[in-house]
Amino acid sequence: MDNKTNRPRILWADDEIDLLRPYFIFLDEKGYEVTPVCSGRDAVDAVENEQFDIVFLDEQMPGLSGLDTLQEIKRLQPTLPIVMITKSEEEDIMEQAIGQHIADYLIKPVNPNQVLMCLKKHLHSRTIVEAATNKSYQEEFSDIGYMISTAATLEEFMAVHKTLVKWDLQLQDIKSPMHEILHGQRKEAEKAWAKFIMKNYEQWFASDSRPLMSPDLFKTILFPMLDGGEKLFFVVIDNFRYDQWKTIEPLLSEFFNVKDERLYTSILPTATQYARNSIFAGLMPLQIQQMWPDLWVEEESEDGKNLNERDLIRTHLDRYLKRYDFSYYKINNSDFCEKITGQLKGLKSPLNIVVINFIDMLSHSRTDSKMMRELMGDEDAYRSLTLSWFRHSPTYNLFKTIASLGYKVVLTTDHGTIRTTEPVTIVGDKNTNTNLRYKVGKSLTCQSKNCFEITRPKAVGLPSPNISSSYVFCTGNDFFAYPNNFNYYAQYYKDTFQHGGISMEEMLIPLITLQPK
Repeated sequence: MDNKTNRPRILWADDEIDLLRPYFIFLDEKGYEVTPVCSGRDAVDAVENEQFDIVFLDEQMPGLSGLDTLQEIKRLQPTLPIVMITKSEEEDIMEQAIGQHIADYLIKPVNPNQVLMCLKKHLHSRTIVEAATNKSYQEEFSDIGYMISTAATLEEFMAVHKTLVKWDLQLQDIKSPMHEILHGQRKEAEKAWAKFIMKNYEQWFASDSRPLMSPDLFKTILFPMLDGGEKLFFVVIDNFRYDQWKTIEPLLSEFFNVKDERLYTSILPTATQYARNSIFAGLMPLQIQQMWPDLWVEEESEDGKNLNERDLIRTHLDRYLKRYDFSYYKINNSDFCEKITGQLKGLKSPLNIVVINFIDMLSHSRTDSKMMRELMGDEDAYRSLTLSWFRHSPTYNLFKTIASLGYKVVLTTDHGTIRTTEPVTIVGDKNTNTNLRYKVGKSLTCQSKNCFEITRPKAVGLPSPNISSSYVFCTGNDFFAYPNNFNYYAQYYKDTFQHGGISMEEMLIPLITLQPK
């Protein structure tokens, strides 16, 4: 580094400091400024009076010992990285040093390249990672574009979605300007996905070869496990996207191995009333309405849309002649989560179903609360809040307890969400529903060519409130607003997280099998 005023500053404390002159010359040539001191007391005084980027500290010094010096420096500068250097490999000394939050630990004799690697790790790792990540994304940019432009099957779109999420998380971590370019690729992918769904969705229901969807989870995933004698928890986190799964995966990996990770496809509308009821009933919404009219709640009803989940599960098991006992819990608050966790040891049911509604409440609070709008400004913040919730809420302990009892977990969701940015005008009658990403009603007129209309709801397993009802879905980041007070609602709902429509975030959702360690 030519500009010596910007050179990283190293404080090096060793009672045999003269023997380290060759190291200091080497480091000077590599662009570092070294301040040598020969005692722990001198090191503490130096930290009190000057600013350093890192400290190399000999563990065995007369007078103030290395460990005592470490403690004094941490008192003065808690975040200053300290590297302990010692001849001793005694476990208790290492544990004491680690317990006082040393940055690293080197055993004598130390060679110059070890020191250089240590400096790169603790002073330059972020810059190195940023450069490497940006370069890797730039190199893969064209390949991602090709994946998007040529995707023609559901599996190929799932690969696109996973790739975009991978880079979203990596570029987020380094706050890279490449993030904006990636967002552009995400928009292109969403346009391609919308065209794919418009072309294929109705055809899926006209044949016997539709992909794995909401009503198929019990029959395809859960029943084979239960028939094989597995003890199982089926956990449904409402509004849970694939990127949120990848965010909390490291926490769950403390006590689970990921046995299987895949995506499956939510039915339309990607809304709780339709998708979650479909999962639990093992039926499309129209079939639920026809077979169990008392358990289906119409769009215009003011009743809760998911009050009958336990009954739907029972009808599902009975229909397949499955005689399993099951437990069912819907968790809406921390107190109830703690209560359920405390009762787990007494469970005897092979099938235990848990619905967790926190993320759904989080996304709605983003719409309703000015403070939450500021906390959840974009997808990065949304993921960060999800991680913070999981780490600090009783949900973390719930999963830990499940693992300790030896239960396998199938973790999934009914649908994801998408951040809405573009309002589009729609006109409908007074009975049209209020969801921002889909509408069902008579005489619906959407002013955007990007809307997807289903004029024959029965063909895709959806009920018709009226004989002439149709469904209209937003695609991409669009959301519906009526002509009356259009500007107000367009501004109010812009950059909020919504669901019900057609996007990869809403439709391509995680299905994870976790094996306790």
